[in-house]
Amino acid sequence: MSLQKDVQLDFNREDRIGLDEAIFCEGKTADQIAEILRQAHLKRHRFLLTRLSQEKQKDVHSLGDFDIDYDPISRTGFYSTPHNPLSEKQVSVICAGTSDIPVAREAMRTLQYYGHLAMEISDVGVAGLWRLLDRLDDIRIARVIIVVAGMDAALPTVLGGLVGQPLIGVPTSVGYGVAQGGSAALHAMLASCSPGITVTNIDNGYGAACAALRILKAAHNQ
Repeated sequence: MSLQKDVQLDFNREDRIGLDEAIFCEGKTADQIAEILRQAHLKRHRFLLTRLSQEKQKDVHSLGDFDIDYDPISRTGFYSTPHNPLSEKQVSVICAGTSDIPVAREAMRTLQYYGHLAMEISDVGVAGLWRLLDRLDDIRIARVIIVVAGMDAALPTVLGGLVGQPLIGVPTSVGYGVAQGGSAALHAMLASCSPGITVTNIDNGYGAACAALRILKAAHNQ
């Protein structure tokens, strides 16, 4: 079976829901990704690439002259020009520890792809609560807040009791032993006593950013 038959892209998704189809690269071969980009080029279409490792990104480049804006920390790439940037930072992306930064950056890069430059606030986990309290004024400026945390994932619950904006929790796979690859963080967020927190799957910075974009779009259309 040819690669063209393997790939069926949804070029009209943005027209339906306001979000492009993202290309999840983990599990795809470099040849398959290259074919996706060739079809995108023919349609003059942009794409956000997620979970794209540095090694696979180099393999894709060896198969064609593809213009990919690549970020190794978040493992994301922009194929072609992303949406025009907005001047106002409407989203804050907050992470408990520096080990959570790759997931936070995936959220920020997704927002950037759609023209939203986010404020990043790193290393404000509750083990040093003063770090969070020192940044509360900055955090309250945002219209939507994404909170990325692993281990016991207490940060979304604490922040959910201090601010009133929509808050999206992203559990990460950071932590020892009983952290169980992020399961403990996920369960902690789902069991949070702070009302109204939205929770994504483990390490899903992309999904958190898309949730934030839907919230912003709904608020804009009111």
